[in-house]
Amino acid sequence: MRALKIAATGMAAQQMRVETISNNLANMSTTGYNTRRAEFADLHYQQLARAGTVNSVDGTVLPTGVQLGLGVRPAAVSITLAQGSLAETGGDLDLAIEGNGYFEVALPSGLSAYTRDGAMKRSADGLIVTSEGHPVAPEITIPDDARSISINAAGEVYAYFAEATEAQLLGQINMVGFTNPKGLEAVGGNLFLETEASGTPLSSTPGEDGLGTVRQGYLEDSSVDAVREITELIEAQRGYELNAKVITAADQMLSATTQVR
Repeated sequence: MRALKIAATGMAAQQMRVETISNNLANMSTTGYNTRRAEFADLHYQQLARAGTVNSVDGTVLPTGVQLGLGVRPAAVSITLAQGSLAETGGDLDLAIEGNGYFEVALPSGLSAYTRDGAMKRSADGLIVTSEGHPVAPEITIPDDARSISINAAGEVYAYFAEATEAQLLGQINMVGFTNPKGLEAVGGNLFLETEASGTPLSSTPGEDGLGTVRQGYLEDSSVDAVREITELIEAQRGYELNAKVITAADQMLSATTQVR
């Protein structure tokens, strides 16, 4: 009775789909979060009669054969790259990316991580850091006596001082692009790591080489569509129920078989 195992793979697949949807809904308010989608592929097939083989009865060629599928398996949980809406905050260090690209930050391990979460802060040493305390790369230090900060679309950071009429350039916030950003590894904290699938990071000035620009005083909202997620949740729930009914039907068939005398 293959139906038991086939339906079990279907239930496991729908459960994974529900877990992915629940993660999307949980991150509806996460800055710069992009929706994930669970993708599936059919399992291998049992070839009872291969298509194209010669029929031993009359010598004709079988046009289709007999192929019995053995269920479904997870293929990927893919990220849907989409620009979230920009919410105005007015914060000097709140940065949103309009277009493609990521901010580069330095981890304590020395590795570089990448994020679209532009809710930057100022550390005790004056460094521009993320909410988790990771400094932006290259490091930019804000002097203690700076009256205000201005960041233009090209990522140039300027400071205004009380006794100066002109702004002082503190540094340049670069942006990073990837050949395949869907291949980045999510590690939590709105951070991604480079992988073999993503390709090497291509660092450039915002607005150049296909990268987006920086918008000061704004943050990028999550791209999760609640209505779509709820619709897919209903579909996944019904799919789970249908596979459960297949298991019930297979159980009843086995029960009838064992009662035959």
